Amino acid sequence: MKLVDNKATLSFSNGSPSVDLPVYAGSVGPDVIDIRKLYAQTGMFTYDPGFLSTASCQSAITYIDGDKGELLYRGYPIEQLATQCDYLDTCHLLLKGELPNESERQAFHKLVINHTMVNEQMQFFLRGFRRDAHPMAVLTGLVGGLSAFYHDSTDITNPKHREIAAIRLIAKMPTLVAMSYKYGIGQPYMYPKNDLSYSGNFLRMMFGTPCEEYVVNPVLERALDRIFILHADHEQNAST
Repeated sequence: MKLVDNKATLSFSNGSPSVDLPVYAGSVGPDVIDIRKLYAQTGMFTYDPGFLSTASCQSAITYIDGDKGELLYRGYPIEQLATQCDYLDTCHLLLKGELPNESERQAFHKLVINHTMVNEQMQFFLRGFRRDAHPMAVLTGLVGGLSAFYHDSTDITNPKHREIAAIRLIAKMPTLVAMSYKYGIGQPYMYPKNDLSYSGNFLRMMFGTPCEEYVVNPVLERALDRIFILHADHEQNAST
């Protein structure tokens, strides 16, 4: 954001002195009024449930305007990403700020795919849940349990730790989701296969069985990958 020439003036009908507030222009979207000093100057807060008219922070990651049907990741329209990229390309974009070149793409895909396995003890952790437990409740427990296995990446102030944790979460989430689903329906867990795509691997772990070879439907594989792209980042409105 950058400061613009004009300013906003807040006046009061009770005769209290008016307050001048700086105005900033975002790189995308509407201008914003900086109200950080409002309480110090007036003793009052603003009232905006759900942050419907409030920007809580600066972000270069995602821009969304639901009324206009606009969604941008790092400035790239979602339509472009959905047709020209896959989910892991989008993850690279969100994490690093740019789409990968071919060598970066191969390295990033390999890095994620090679970390899809989870510790075997996670199976025993699952047995503590009822078979009819909601899958999201089970998944929440499993994701929280990951920190007990990876003590080398729990310092959120360390950029390298954050990067390692992000890669592990991206890689292991489909495995944990599939394990939660399989546990609920009483089927054996399917281990990931590193020769499949991210979405194809997820489909196999969800719907394959050891009894026969699972053949990934390319139409479903691509559709699921686009769903992953669309939901890759929740943006500020959902997080608040």
